[in-house]
Amino acid sequence: MSSEETMKIGEVADRTSLSFRTLRHYEEVGLVSPSARTEGGFRLYTENDIARLLIIRRMKPLGYTLEEMRALLDVVGALTQQPDDTELRSQLEGIQQEATERRERLAKHLSMADDFLAELAHI
Repeated sequence: MSSEETMKIGEVADRTSLSFRTLRHYEEVGLVSPSARTEGGFRLYTENDIARLLIIRRMKPLGYTLEEMRALLDVVGALTQQPDDTELRSQLEGIQQEATERRERLAKHLSMADDFLAELAHI
């Protein structure tokens, strides 16, 4: 591993607002792997690992499955290696369109929840 600064799971949990359990689960299902481990076996994460976790955290409210998250992360990872790849760019555009549609559905649900709360306030 390079000399890049690393963090233990506690700091990562604080920075990402994800629980230890969630971080371990993401590792178990292959979404994120710590970049290294200490001699004692403690997980060590880098800024790149944090960035990946933040993408996952931001996808969760939009209802992405673990498999959909993995596919998106594969595209993002590949684009860091091949930023001019037109096929990858096309895939990213499709992901962006899908995320926009999911966000619009979520906003509609939030609006309905606000209407419901307003109605309750007038009962």
